[in-house]
Amino acid sequence: QVRLVESGGGLVQAGGSLRLSCAASGSMFSINTMAWYRQAPGKQRELVADSTSTGSTNYADSVKGRFTISRDNAKNTAYLQMNSLKPEDTAVYYCNVRGLRLGPAPFSAWGQGTQVTVSS
Repeated sequence: QVRLVESGGGLVQAGGSLRLSCAASGSMFSINTMAWYRQAPGKQRELVADSTSTGSTNYADSVKGRFTISRDNAKNTAYLQMNSLKPEDTAVYYCNVRGLRLGPAPFSAWGQGTQVTVSS
């Protein structure tokens, strides 16, 4: 079983910064994609950014130039550096990790979510 632990959310004023972390542990053979999603009240969950094992990254248009996803493969940890935060960034942020478990078998694991609130 793969377990994700997120941290780093909180309350910040518009224009401020936060850094989210997501640490994966458990029976993993390899990790391919590490991603961050978010879900605002009354809205669907949306992809914020993802990072693959080949080094490619992808961002939602709404966060390009402000957010940066990175990963420490030795620690099985993903980060999301969020700068120039806006009130519309307010949401619960979820980490998602996809890869192969021992077996091998594919897995997709989700974190518990961390609240990010940006005040105007």
